[in-house]
Amino acid sequence: MNRKMVFFTTGQIILLEAALLLFPLLVSAVYGEACVTAFAFTIFLCLVTGLCLTVFLRPKNRVIYAKEGFLIVTLSWLGLSLLGALPFYFSGEIPSYIDAFFETVSGFTTTGASILSDVEVLSRGLLFWRSFTHWIGGMGVLVLMMAIVPSSGSSGRSIHIMRAEMPGPVVGKLVPRVRETAKILYIIYIVMTAVMVGLLCLGGMPLFESLLHAFATTGTGGFGIKADSIAGYSPYLQWVITVFMLLCGVNFNLYYLLLIRSFRPVLRSSELWCYLGIIAVSTVLLTLDIRPLYDTLSASLRHAAFQVTSVITTTGYATTDYGLWPSLSKGVLFILMFIGGCAGSTAGGLKVSRIMLMFGNARRDLSRMLHPRSVGVVHIDGKKAEPSAIDSLATYLTLYFSMMLAVFLLLCLEPFDFETNFSAAVSCFNNVGPGFAAVGPASSYAAYSGFSKLVLCAAMLLGRLEIIPLVLAVSPSTWTKK
Repeated sequence: MNRKMVFFTTGQIILLEAALLLFPLLVSAVYGEACVTAFAFTIFLCLVTGLCLTVFLRPKNRVIYAKEGFLIVTLSWLGLSLLGALPFYFSGEIPSYIDAFFETVSGFTTTGASILSDVEVLSRGLLFWRSFTHWIGGMGVLVLMMAIVPSSGSSGRSIHIMRAEMPGPVVGKLVPRVRETAKILYIIYIVMTAVMVGLLCLGGMPLFESLLHAFATTGTGGFGIKADSIAGYSPYLQWVITVFMLLCGVNFNLYYLLLIRSFRPVLRSSELWCYLGIIAVSTVLLTLDIRPLYDTLSASLRHAAFQVTSVITTTGYATTDYGLWPSLSKGVLFILMFIGGCAGSTAGGLKVSRIMLMFGNARRDLSRMLHPRSVGVVHIDGKKAEPSAIDSLATYLTLYFSMMLAVFLLLCLEPFDFETNFSAAVSCFNNVGPGFAAVGPASSYAAYSGFSKLVLCAAMLLGRLEIIPLVLAVSPSTWTKK
């Protein structure tokens, strides 16, 4: 294994984090906040760490294979979170490092679970950094690095990094060069963010708040900057956020196809239509179920559409406390926590493509029981699913449910009820954020012990990186030279 390349690339990521920390430092300086010192000291530590790794562990061979790709992704995300938590801790605004680490992991993994009971007391620089971590983690920081840092010698193998970091069962290149693919994805991402900022400003939201909400929405993270999340904003602003949550739950590859006017593959995308269909049906069900709770049908539709889109895209914003809704509505939202958005989007969860593949495989096996001599085929987007993809799905689902149950059992050591602990495990593993009961949208994760918060941090990282990179990183065989 090329260990030097693993640590060298991790060092590059930490140096990139130092550069990204300049943005919240500038915000703190503009507003004359004391936390500017915390950002400056963190940048210094990032520079020292990154330079040590890149200077002393510079590899001669820069080829990256699958094993190195998984390790780079795991170590980079851990390093980003460990160092990214320091501004919260050094400033004293989050006095516990474990709490600061939880908040940072929740940010980078676009989970949106928070330990803050009163987010509005944070300084503007820290609010910016908190929401900015969503935007960085949404598309993936290693994808960002591939887009802006010239590659040398490993360009042909960079797809292994992208596959390890990008969500979904299959990741491919839009164009032959991986770096160009990363550039295209980030250009689309930046344009969507900028358009959303403009629309929010048109609705009367201040520029600073518009920018932070755009970061959290396009990254499908959901960190609010108000105690009531999105509830206090106008219906227009809530609809804008709803639409962009929906758009960011779509596979970004489809936007590229639209840009090059290749409309047929987009229109034939079964995952896209399934995703939109789930949202439409769920919204209708919730609108009818919560209709007695609101004065008008339009208000019921707005709240239903917002919460359905927020949960299925694993954004986690809220316009109301849906924990007070009827059981049917809560049941639908709970199921949507598992489904998630499309592969290749910034959303978490199992992904719609995996759900489709799972049901397609079940239908094929049932058909074989009735017709033993038949040769069943599973199709996705009109293409035959490879047997390896179905085998990988079985492995992923086994690990997914086993680890989620393990997280739940560890949380049961806490003095909380079943609904709280189970929804916390499901929500953090699927990168949704709020759960139900004591961790609902009107509450926080502050009451959990330090141990449980670290367990939930592991759940968030497992969910965002889709398990395999972290499992392989702790496997002794991964670190062998063979």
